[in-house]
Amino acid sequence: MQVLALLLLLSAFLLMRANRLASAVHILLVQSAIVAAVCVMEGTASIHMLVAAILTIVIKVGIIPYALLRVVKLLRHEREVNPILGPNASSLVAAATIVLAYALIDRTLPAVLGWETLAVSLSLVLIGLLLITTRHQAIMQIVGLITMENGLYLIGLSTTHGLPLIIELGIFFDVLVAVSVLVILTYRLKKSFQSTDTSILKKLKG
Repeated sequence: MQVLALLLLLSAFLLMRANRLASAVHILLVQSAIVAAVCVMEGTASIHMLVAAILTIVIKVGIIPYALLRVVKLLRHEREVNPILGPNASSLVAAATIVLAYALIDRTLPAVLGWETLAVSLSLVLIGLLLITTRHQAIMQIVGLITMENGLYLIGLSTTHGLPLIIELGIFFDVLVAVSVLVILTYRLKKSFQSTDTSILKKLKG
């Protein structure tokens, strides 16, 4: 479990340095696959956990990355060239965020998967939020959103050994619908402005 937790941290750290959209989507795919692996490891005695693992693989490892990569192909050579924080500054902030997450998580807190996994989950949430707020490209912001959701899902898994299946199905459906809408909006943004840089939307202010 500790190895998987370290791999999750590494994936989040690499996302903060990524500027190629396709690379960011592939890193997200690997991150979601690791989350699915955690579900499989912890769900051997629980049917609803195995169902959650299968849904994670189908939706977050299959459907969402496929849809994002299809949009990235349409964007051709577009990439994140003018983030609010550059790669080095982003790396420093990500490292500080990880330290903060470990400092905030008390080792005495009840955690089914261990306090380290809980700290890693919080790190994913915070780093996903950083991606959303410091990147201009719509695809990068979607990647940040899914990273946050992965972290929140792991927090639920770490503290409650998984939510009821009906709630998890609702969450997966909400995520799928939200990403579908965002992918469509990203495509329309490219068609209308020849770019998916969301900062250009400021020009629409009346």
